Amino acid sequence: MIKAIIFDLDGVIIESAGIKTEAFRTLFAGYPDVLPQIMAYHEKNAGISRYVKFRYIYNKMLGQELAPEREKELGEEFSRIVLDRILKAPLVTGVMPFLKNNSQRYLMFIASGTPDEELQYILRQRGLDSYFRGAYGTPLTKSEITRRILAEHRLTRGEAIFVGDAESDRIAAEETGVTFVARIDTSDNALGDCAWNIRDFNGLDKLLEKISKTALTST
Repeated sequence: MIKAIIFDLDGVIIESAGIKTEAFRTLFAGYPDVLPQIMAYHEKNAGISRYVKFRYIYNKMLGQELAPEREKELGEEFSRIVLDRILKAPLVTGVMPFLKNNSQRYLMFIASGTPDEELQYILRQRGLDSYFRGAYGTPLTKSEITRRILAEHRLTRGEAIFVGDAESDRIAAEETGVTFVARIDTSDNALGDCAWNIRDFNGLDKLLEKISKTALTST
């Protein structure tokens, strides 16, 4: 029986994944020779902390040491680029009806690669915070967040699902043993091979019923 749902934020609750992709393009536009590789790395590692990416890009792609002061500057510049746009971005279709209809039925959480303070601000400004029992961002990884949720709410792995749109979300689900549901918004999405997937939230209620029935028949 499903008792808890863990959601990624960007590309799952808010249509904001593309906003962050463009922010990386803007930040590193001064390195045109390696920009394609930088963008490929970012897109392959969607959902991972921006600071982890900054360090990897500088150390492995630019061959430079990333000083703490510069890392902080990059983070602040990234936030300036994305924050206003995320606050204005549309929600994924069907999000609000689903949250309103199910906030008492399920324990709902956010596990995001966004810095925690920024995550809390976004949820408050969008009027979404009251629907979630908890929202967690970096520096915790999504696997760490999922384990924390399971432990603090005394949930078994079979009682929780993770809804995400990136490989980092699938990995978090696999590492913690919870069922993964992929939010797929393009035909070439790398998560298209996932057993459970949705285009938007209009189909999530029925999918949860199917997952629950499948779990019952397999026990």
